[in-house]
Amino acid sequence: MNTDFEQISIEVLEESTQLHLQFEKRGGLLPVAVQESSTGQILMLASVSEAAFEETIRSGMATFFSTSRQQLWTKGETSGDFLRVDEILVDCDQDALVYRVTLLGEGVCHTFDPDGRHRKACFYRKLNPNKTELLFLASTK
Repeated sequence: MNTDFEQISIEVLEESTQLHLQFEKRGGLLPVAVQESSTGQILMLASVSEAAFEETIRSGMATFFSTSRQQLWTKGETSGDFLRVDEILVDCDQDALVYRVTLLGEGVCHTFDPDGRHRKACFYRKLNPNKTELLFLASTK
């Protein structure tokens, strides 16, 4: 995988079938939106390093780079709530990804709902457009 973004033409990045993920363009990490395949729900936003991406491809399970711990982590290795990667989308500039996944467990968020269960998604609130307050979304389970 070529990650030298300055030597790759825009045409190759945007219009070819060649994979040239632009890790160096973004300081070694790419953002990845994690979307549930069956519902389209956005479950979480994370970062992947080149090593995390390669492990995801190798194992078929979503592996990320933890910016707080500065290490790779496979979602579910401590919680048991793994994410099987069904499809990976690459954006036009090859510097952002979407993982379409199947959730193998309860949820992806480290927070808990009022019933004491892990929330299915990290995006469980929305901004009230008329005020600067957050509203809880209806349960999506």
